[in-house]
Amino acid sequence: MSSTIRSSRTTRAIGAPATSHYVNVPQRSELEDEVNDFIASVEALPTYRPTIGCVIPAYNEAESIASVLESLLRQTRVPDVIHVIVNNTTDDTVAIASTFAGPHTMEADGEVQFTEVYVHDIGKNPDKKVGALNYGFGLVEGCDYLLGVDGDTTAEPTAVASLEAEIASDSRIGGISAIYSIDDSSLKGAVAPFLIAGQRAQFAAFNMQNMLRGRNMAVLGGQFSIFSVRALRQAMVENHQSTPWVKDSEVEDSLLSLQIKSAGYLTKISARARADVGGMTTLRGLDAQQVKWNFGAIELMWPGQRGDTKGQPLHPNLRLRWLENFSMLVNLMSRLLFILLLVASLSIHAFVFAPIWLIPPAVAVLLNLRTAMSMQKRDWKDVLFAIAVVPAELYMWIRLGHFVRAWSKFLSRKQVDNWAAQAKAERGAGNAWIAPAIIAVLVMAVLVLGWFLLPVVVQSSILWIGWPILGITVVLQTVGMVVKLFRRHRGYRV
Repeated sequence: MSSTIRSSRTTRAIGAPATSHYVNVPQRSELEDEVNDFIASVEALPTYRPTIGCVIPAYNEAESIASVLESLLRQTRVPDVIHVIVNNTTDDTVAIASTFAGPHTMEADGEVQFTEVYVHDIGKNPDKKVGALNYGFGLVEGCDYLLGVDGDTTAEPTAVASLEAEIASDSRIGGISAIYSIDDSSLKGAVAPFLIAGQRAQFAAFNMQNMLRGRNMAVLGGQFSIFSVRALRQAMVENHQSTPWVKDSEVEDSLLSLQIKSAGYLTKISARARADVGGMTTLRGLDAQQVKWNFGAIELMWPGQRGDTKGQPLHPNLRLRWLENFSMLVNLMSRLLFILLLVASLSIHAFVFAPIWLIPPAVAVLLNLRTAMSMQKRDWKDVLFAIAVVPAELYMWIRLGHFVRAWSKFLSRKQVDNWAAQAKAERGAGNAWIAPAIIAVLVMAVLVLGWFLLPVVVQSSILWIGWPILGITVVLQTVGMVVKLFRRHRGYRV
């Protein structure tokens, strides 16, 4: 403004007579037009947009791969390149995915976007999903970000845009996971809806727990997560690896998350990006998946070296794992102790019902209901699962079976290929999932038989000691549930 004022004054050479000559200065409107034109030309200059390379490891995903690719092509921010890495497949995954191969041009919000889909059939791959991920990393390591998507995961249209905006906003972030749930809209029968409702509640509780911890995510799940390629490279260097993922662990995503965190980066859960993952609709498949996950987590938690996997019990990403395992142990012991004490008391006509014992299940129902109400896409099945008591309790017993199987496998030190076990279970083969139930029945039978062999005085003494111990345990559990029940969710939705 000051230069404009000076240029508008009458000018006269020193020592020369005054004249009526004025400098021809543009009017304000002309200046404003020039400024606006300049600003428009600056805004029209090309700006740098980070590149996203998407990697989809696919194993026998003929039923879902088309939906996954359609979901990615509908994104408001389409990945710059999409690589489908088909491995060890025996179905039509390659043929179906190949119908999407080639360049794609889309328009979203008035912006034209371009991407290209490549389908790679790498045949038999001994490293399974890990090998497919590393193969894909080699194809996109020139990009700024790697988007990992499972072959049965579909995302909301704004998911990629949200993940990109969040990871680009802070250079300290090494990876961000989407908020996971499971689509339950097309389920039939009785078992599948029940199992999916349990998994939806399990996901919701886990997601909310991570969000309330400053959105720090212990596990960047491979279902739908974005990684900084720079963070992946640094994790590789610090761990002397030639690839980001290694086959040493049953939970390759958990191990990589630990390495990214140790390299000085943050691992987060998104506040907005949402994706539906493939759920397990059979008891056999759910058991194999959960046992593999739990076994891998125990390997990372346990001190010492186990094969090529080094335990990191004090790692900050594993604190939640320790808490989960301790909670499962307390749940197992309190339930078994209650059943044994109840049967024992009834056998000698010493049981007296006290209404106060209804408080813990009532608090549990309220907590389950609050979890259901925190879901972004809850439906009547989620609410019914929470308030009906029996479904949630039955699902807890199923989870306790997975917990026992995982620890039994770990403590036995028997080398087992849990990846192969899961693949076998998903094909409908194997009966290991019923082992916890059989063992529980046998143990209960032995304990009941031994109980009836004890003198009445000893029986009374056991009941006199057992019920107070159970009471104290249940009180502590109830206090923990009450704390969770009244904890503010800060507006988060899972």
